[in-house]
Amino acid sequence: MRQFDLAPLYRSTVGFDRLFSALDGFVSTESAPTYPPYNIERTGENVYRVTVAVAGFTEADLSIEVKENALTIKGERKPAEGKSAEVLYQGIAARAFERRFQLADHVQVTGAALENGLLHVDLVREVPEAKKPRRIEIASRPSSQPVIEGSVQQAA
Repeated sequence: MRQFDLAPLYRSTVGFDRLFSALDGFVSTESAPTYPPYNIERTGENVYRVTVAVAGFTEADLSIEVKENALTIKGERKPAEGKSAEVLYQGIAARAFERRFQLADHVQVTGAALENGLLHVDLVREVPEAKKPRRIEIASRPSSQPVIEGSVQQAA
């Protein structure tokens, strides 16, 4: 795997620390966790869905938190009360997990649902009106009549 030195970028930019930290995390030599598996789907122009496979977990076992552009999904299976069955073989993973997703600016979580062993987290990008591009109309003026501040010309 290649090693990238981002030090020159740190020296010549201001305010991009979070971006460079994220890049450092992506190219790190540590392997990313693979449990539980997940999908990220785009269901509309500004609508997304993260689906996490959480077979065996109930709503009480799961927690979803959003903090500073980070979505964290945690799962910890609590022991079932009143069950005394002896497990002879356990092929369904029931270990605790924590899965983090970095969200872009203006991405909000709109809801979550647990359905058939899949946790669906719905997201939407809502750019504020002040941040959206605006179209500026260009006014045309006759070139023969210069506009001088403070003077008013009346049409005859």
